[in-house]
Amino acid sequence: MVLAGTAACGTVENLSAGQKLDTAFEKLGEERSIAFELDLDTDAKSLMALDAEQSEPGEEMPAEIAELLSEGTITVSMHSKKPIKESEEKDFTAMAMKLSGPEGALLEYRMVGDWIYARVDAATLGEMSGSPLPPAAELPPEAGAFKTLLEGGWVKLSKKEMEETGKNMSGAEGLGAEEPSAEPSLDAKTQKKLTDALKKAVAENVDFTTSGGSDGTEHIKATAPFRTLVTEVFGALKPLQNDLPIGEELPTAKDFADAPNTKVGADFTLKNGELTEVSVDLAELAESAKVKKFALVLRVSEGEKPEAPAGATELNIGELMTSMLSGAFGGAVADEGFGDVPLEGDLAGDTQMW
Repeated sequence: MVLAGTAACGTVENLSAGQKLDTAFEKLGEERSIAFELDLDTDAKSLMALDAEQSEPGEEMPAEIAELLSEGTITVSMHSKKPIKESEEKDFTAMAMKLSGPEGALLEYRMVGDWIYARVDAATLGEMSGSPLPPAAELPPEAGAFKTLLEGGWVKLSKKEMEETGKNMSGAEGLGAEEPSAEPSLDAKTQKKLTDALKKAVAENVDFTTSGGSDGTEHIKATAPFRTLVTEVFGALKPLQNDLPIGEELPTAKDFADAPNTKVGADFTLKNGELTEVSVDLAELAESAKVKKFALVLRVSEGEKPEAPAGATELNIGELMTSMLSGAFGGAVADEGFGDVPLEGDLAGDTQMW
């Protein structure tokens, strides 16, 4: 939105591009259901080459992880009772997220009504991480829904139970524990100052070009020298630092002195005036001859309302935690113990909990 508003501050071409982007984002905000797909437009060899230049010997990225990052996608969809731009957390009635790899879904999550649903490809994720979980067949009956989860089936959790468990765990620090403070937010006046500062910094450094085809597809590309842009942006934010809920010192021009100043670009694709894709080209920042293609791509669609999966097994959080702590899942916790640290005095007696 900052880019869209910023474009209107520049040349005639920037003005036209800004109006089109502004309209496209406005249409997006009027939707009640929306879906996003995020992935990297690159290949595993490029990622491994880029990682090898920055990693210590023996700590390079495994081929399996590079393949997942290059071929994997993250999809998110949501449905609200109100237009997206007017929606608060309480207005969203359904959400879904899925992480997919080369062979299919690795992790999937849905929130529908009062329930949270999840399933996972535990075997594949375990192999990729180097920490395989026990086969579901080896788990005892007490594992219940956790066994279903390891088998790749859907489990469901009560939102209310999760919230109560979270409160109980936070309260376990001590009886008199204070309620967590509210998340910091910006007031309307500070928001306007922030937006104006960003618009000015970006308008002076970003150029827009437009191109289109006969099928209603149009591309609007925003380009800017990377180091100059980030330096100007944070420089514009510096006077507002005391009003921002960040809690840390903002970086200065000195911090960006070694950053490349090559031009990076964001390509916005519009179809009949509606935003369908945003691609950010990061290849130039890699500064490596081995990396020819490296972009972050976000695809946008209207989406469908996520539905609850059929046949999900209910997972009771309290029972799961008790089973894990008592070693019901093969004695993993009990066998591991406390290493070589001896338990003495009152501590030794206190460990006999079950």
